[in-house]
Amino acid sequence: MGDTARREGALRAVPDARRAIPDVLRAVPGVLRADLRPGRRDPLPRHRHLGRLAHGHVVLFCVLMGVWNANLHESFMQPVTGAVPLLVVLQSAAPVLALSRPAAALWVSVAALTLLATLTSAVFGAAWPWSAPGIALHTLVLLLLALRVRPAASAAALGVSLLTGIGAAAPHHVPGPHTLVQGAVALALAVVLGTSLRATRVSRSRLVEQEELTAGERARRALLEERGRIARELHDVVAHHMSVISIQAQVAPHLVADPSPELRENLAGIRQNAVDALTELRRVLGVLRGDGDPGDAAAGVRHAPQPTLDRLDDLLANVRAAGLDVAAGTRGTPRPLSPGTELSAYRIVQEALSNAVRHAPGARVSVSVHHHPAGLTVRVTNTAAARPAGRAPAGPAREPGHGLLGMRERTAMLGGELAVGPTADGGWEVTAVLPADAPGAGPTSTKDGS
Repeated sequence: MGDTARREGALRAVPDARRAIPDVLRAVPGVLRADLRPGRRDPLPRHRHLGRLAHGHVVLFCVLMGVWNANLHESFMQPVTGAVPLLVVLQSAAPVLALSRPAAALWVSVAALTLLATLTSAVFGAAWPWSAPGIALHTLVLLLLALRVRPAASAAALGVSLLTGIGAAAPHHVPGPHTLVQGAVALALAVVLGTSLRATRVSRSRLVEQEELTAGERARRALLEERGRIARELHDVVAHHMSVISIQAQVAPHLVADPSPELRENLAGIRQNAVDALTELRRVLGVLRGDGDPGDAAAGVRHAPQPTLDRLDDLLANVRAAGLDVAAGTRGTPRPLSPGTELSAYRIVQEALSNAVRHAPGARVSVSVHHHPAGLTVRVTNTAAARPAGRAPAGPAREPGHGLLGMRERTAMLGGELAVGPTADGGWEVTAVLPADAPGAGPTSTKDGS
């Protein structure tokens, strides 16, 4: 069965490949027009470490090859035709032009090679009819071109170079095959090397772009996960208030002597709307809980009551048992706060302690809770780590979260302010100012919902 499936897959792939070939062939002219257009400007980027040193080497190479090329033509052409020095200069300048305009440099080099071959083929015997420095200069042009254009354009440039060389030499008897092979191999190696280097650079650039996209998606996912975690925690708070509204609407008619039918009807409508809202809330936010997900590590605590500041002492005791030196203090007169504020304050302290356990082992930590008329201020500071950070122990303070991201989301949700940063002694400080009521909220209710 496996061999049959593979054969069927191969047979299906053949028509797909056949249909793809015409598409590729139709795209080639567009590639050649775009990449080999003489006016196309594509400066060679400077090296990250060497800067413009590579550009200087190209210029020096062109000067040396130009001098060699001029001396070579003077040695066998007496007298030298007036056009030959000009063509030698153009041929030597082509690689320099290729540093910024590789396509234009290709056509300049091809034209100079063709005209020089036409003028010198009658007296050249051992070359192609191109001279050795001429081949070296054109090889460099093809290399610089292949570094910047697509493989199809590089292959076309190689083909044009070979055809013009053979065409220029044909009227004067093409030299032996070994001479053609040597020149063709030099040009082909330049194209292959340039194409390979370009493919490596393109792959590296795409990898960097993909890493940036991945980092952005990872940050976005972390933000959504933290918001979902906050929504799951606040679900119980909202559900509690909706349940209280439903019960109060049901009990209200019994607290009034001879309630009117309109009052009963309105209260019944309030209760029904509260029940419907509670049902929809549980249906929508229940998805955020991840019920039924076997990979949910918090399956055992999903339905536990959400913590408040009353459980802060238990959290501190657990952190002390993990080996962290924690001192806690409370200022001001405690007052009833909204469940969301108390939950956020608890989670901020928990996450700050978790960061201290993870990043500052052996440090001394101070937790301060300040009650004031405007709300609540929570400050967690730690000294510098006493030893290198290692793997933090497990415990309630190590509940999964996203650190500062979660703190910012919780503070912004309540309309508060968050300040984090290093201290003068090398430690870290987290300060959160939480209002008594969230923006747009009504009067602060007591913890029993009354």
